[in-house]
Amino acid sequence: MTSTFEGRSAEIAQTVGSIADRLPLRTVNPLGVYQLRGLTSIDAKHLSLFTDLQLGDRSHNPNALMLGLDPIRGHLLLINPATDGTEILNPYHANQFLDGRGLCLQAEQLWFCRDEEIYFCQLPNLQPKLFARLPYPVSGVVVNETTVYAACQKSGYIHLFERSGKQIRKLTAPGIGEQNLALWQDQLWVCDRLEQSVYCLDLASGELQFTLITPLEAPTSLTLCPRDDEPTQPWVYVAYSHEETYLRDNPNNLENPLEIAVRDRTSIRPLQFAYYPQQHYALSNGYRLEMSYMEEFSPLEEMQIENLEWRMALPAQTDRQKLVQVQPLGLPFIEEAEAGERVAVFRFERLHPGEARLFGWKAELELRGIKYLLAPDEVENCPPLGPEFAAKYLVDDDQLAMDQPIVQAAAREAIGTETNILRKMLKIRNYVYDRLSYSLVPRIETPDVVLERGVGSCGEYVGVLLALARLNGIACRTVGRYKCPAYPDHWGIPLQPDYNHVWLEFYIPGVGWLPMESNPDDVVERGPYPTRFFMGLPWHHVEMGKGIRFETTNYRDQGVRLGDLALNHIRFTILGELPALP
Repeated sequence: MTSTFEGRSAEIAQTVGSIADRLPLRTVNPLGVYQLRGLTSIDAKHLSLFTDLQLGDRSHNPNALMLGLDPIRGHLLLINPATDGTEILNPYHANQFLDGRGLCLQAEQLWFCRDEEIYFCQLPNLQPKLFARLPYPVSGVVVNETTVYAACQKSGYIHLFERSGKQIRKLTAPGIGEQNLALWQDQLWVCDRLEQSVYCLDLASGELQFTLITPLEAPTSLTLCPRDDEPTQPWVYVAYSHEETYLRDNPNNLENPLEIAVRDRTSIRPLQFAYYPQQHYALSNGYRLEMSYMEEFSPLEEMQIENLEWRMALPAQTDRQKLVQVQPLGLPFIEEAEAGERVAVFRFERLHPGEARLFGWKAELELRGIKYLLAPDEVENCPPLGPEFAAKYLVDDDQLAMDQPIVQAAAREAIGTETNILRKMLKIRNYVYDRLSYSLVPRIETPDVVLERGVGSCGEYVGVLLALARLNGIACRTVGRYKCPAYPDHWGIPLQPDYNHVWLEFYIPGVGWLPMESNPDDVVERGPYPTRFFMGLPWHHVEMGKGIRFETTNYRDQGVRLGDLALNHIRFTILGELPALP
């Protein structure tokens, strides 16, 4: 059975426009900004404290403004989200705010931090006063009527002070990167630049309530704004600052005018979210896109092939991914179900030497970021793994070298004496990250070879992780197969991934399958490692049929590889951002 798009090429512009119309908030690209390391909303009352300065037109809505801190120039910026316009509020005090981090308005005080120190200004005076000093650099500060909260990456804590300056206690930081803070009612919100995550904590206990993966890397600050439609829930804005490489046309270089250059990119984006505690996960921003997958039949050697059956898994339906519709490309296919997954089947009665064919599918997808929240004590007494899972997901069915001494020794060393299934999986991941460094390789080797050489590609990371997990009784499987290039602003532009990509899922009885990336979190030499993609995936990962091969033919058992028969062509087109979650 097949389904088709109806005039998709003619509807892309209309689709993009209709999606944008349904978005309640817009992305802000503030002008004249190098970085934002502090962000807070500002109301009419606080804005009136700056009236002694020569500001511009105040006719826009003062309740829709933001205050940002640019540490490169020391600018305290008034940002208008409706126009991307910016105004400098401290034209005579910029040096006082150089290298500043964090930003908070409370009563008639403006708070920020720099290096190891926390400062406040008694508005309208913009002369900073020292509040407290910590042994290590402070990256974020937020204040309410009774307490000052300060994030310190090197200590690993969020430090709490009385308004008198006395330190009273500390909360364990939820991530390992540089963190920025915001408050909302009885919640403490934290964004972590390295973890690419926003955390929501209970303000009193510091207990993590849920985690959101941000749609872009390197979130640097966040602010929460009241909603007219839902007073108990905030609008969440997250700022991102990074350096972007691009090709610059240099007219002075006549021989090689194209040069690689770097520029600052800063944006402020709404963070959508919905938390489902019964299902143990939270969803964040998503995008609607088209994915095209096509094979070009082009054998390495001329041959005649009889009764060829070519099977391609279609994108799966998951908690974060929806397959809206699919159509054939080049040639028709028959759709079949395999282990509950949808598969496109192409059949060729005879292919003659030199015959050329193009065939594949195009799918429309809705993708969101997902992050599962599950504590080790919640799975301490999980039921045993069923025999059907053990027979399928604890065996060496893909050249995992599970009988090799180096692999078996690594499996024992990785977990030590740990018995909790969730801690075991995290220890296995960290052990593999300690042992391996990432590199593209010409061919996939078995885990024993990879452990010996200490270098691997994403597929080899997955192989080692599968082998060690299965030897320790944890059911797991390979998942993938492609990532859409992570350019969420490039709507309607054909995008091509440079490589395929695989990751894995591990199974906890009584809970289900949980995702885990292969190598992207291996970013710190010898750790500690981020956990952003441990039980989490960003929006741009596309999940193909689960528990089955992505692509295979009936000639596989005869030793004929897919790469000997065809070349693949993959293309993505982002149609727009998905509407806010209910």
